[in-house]
Amino acid sequence: MLGLAGHLGLPDIAFVAPEAAGRSWWPQSFLAPLSENEPGLSSGLRLIGRAVDMLGSEGIGPERTMIMGFSQGACLALEYTARNGKGLYAAAGLSGGLVGTGEDPGPAQDALYGYRPKQFDYDTRFSGTKIFIGCHERDPHIPLARVRTSQEVFAKMGAEISVQIYPGAGHGIVDDEIKVLRGLLNGPS
Repeated sequence: MLGLAGHLGLPDIAFVAPEAAGRSWWPQSFLAPLSENEPGLSSGLRLIGRAVDMLGSEGIGPERTMIMGFSQGACLALEYTARNGKGLYAAAGLSGGLVGTGEDPGPAQDALYGYRPKQFDYDTRFSGTKIFIGCHERDPHIPLARVRTSQEVFAKMGAEISVQIYPGAGHGIVDDEIKVLRGLLNGPS
């Protein structure tokens, strides 16, 4: 993510990038049952919380904070925001979606790459928080169905949600996402 910071070309923006042990936040797909990705998921959520607290102690409050990530980091950023992001300026998930709060009793679905659906029971309510999710229409790790569910969940929570689906297959950051991030990062006063 710090490499991405250089591409954004915004020298007046401070970037904090917690790193996952072994460069992976959890061992399985974010679509897997939650228990299969613990303690990694809970540990990652706590680490982001500590980073937000640290920024607050340095005088950068949540209203000036944007949480973003790519792939697993995108899922983690979006999940943290859904669970704890009240008052945040923005969040961006580049090739990601919500992880969820519990297992849904429904059957496995092809649209979820053979995984069962999740529950998305969040207490957070947003007022002015901007959320961006960008993803390829055929991402090998992030099903479009989960992106759309994440969009619906954030909209119901009151977020200003924007989703951009890029044509074709892929799992990476595209130039348009850089432009969107620049716009978001130039927004908070």
